[in-house]
Amino acid sequence: MSREACCGCGALSVRVDADPVRISICHCQACQRRTGSVFGAQARFPAEAVTISGESRQFVRHGDSGQAIRLHFCPQCGSTVYYTLDVAPGFIAVPVGAFADPTFPTPRVAVYDEHRHPWVVLPDGCVIED
Repeated sequence: MSREACCGCGALSVRVDADPVRISICHCQACQRRTGSVFGAQARFPAEAVTISGESRQFVRHGDSGQAIRLHFCPQCGSTVYYTLDVAPGFIAVPVGAFADPTFPTPRVAVYDEHRHPWVVLPDGCVIED
């Protein structure tokens, strides 16, 4: 399956030609701040299945795990379109919202549940990982 994700202005996009190997929800405070929402939702794909188009800027931060995360965002509109995680070499993560596709598959994993807002309900079948 092929899907396309892009930034708010369309200048930076990624095309994925594979199904995601993991779809997860992250409740860490860094993802809350990055998204401006109460959690981040992302899908991981094998790097060889991802084609990137357009210019990006990179911001490196260290997650709650201590591992580096390299966030790639559009220099025009600031939207994060993809990122890599030291903890998952060979994969590229794409924020699910960048696909703007309500039929995108449901997340199956949730992390940093201790930071989850009490009113957020996880999807059926979603497993909390430590």
